[in-house]
Amino acid sequence: MQNRWMTIMAVAAISAVMGVGCANLESSSEEDPVAKRFEGAQMGSNASGSTVELTDRYTQLAEKSARLLQQNQDLDEENGRLRKQVETLEAQLKQTQAELTEANNLLVEMLGELNHWKSDILGFRNEMRMAAKTQLEALLKILEVLGAEAGPLPTDVEPNQPQPDLSH
Repeated sequence: MQNRWMTIMAVAAISAVMGVGCANLESSSEEDPVAKRFEGAQMGSNASGSTVELTDRYTQLAEKSARLLQQNQDLDEENGRLRKQVETLEAQLKQTQAELTEANNLLVEMLGELNHWKSDILGFRNEMRMAAKTQLEALLKILEVLGAEAGPLPTDVEPNQPQPDLSH
């Protein structure tokens, strides 16, 4: 309330000064943009009317300024919250990237082990074929010793094809 009275007194003093120099302002209002601001106040019937008008305008501008300051403060608070959220998300992103790198390295290692296992299995399969072939050759020799006639063993068998059964 005290600020409002001080404002009214300041505006009254300005109005009194304007009343003294009114003739000067009217002649220069066409050229001076500052003088154009006060044209509405000069058109009032007396100094108190223009004082009230300027006080109302000052009050409106003060309220607008307060609203803008509050809006700025709200935006600053929101900005702070968003910065904290960004920091949290960046930490989570770094952790996720580290976990992803670790998982990728594990997958590469597992692929190497799988390829090693695959080569072991394929090698074992070839060993089993060679053992089966050796067994068949031994069986063929036994049959020949016993007096049976047997044909030669096939040598052009595909690796993925089953071996023919020569035991009957």
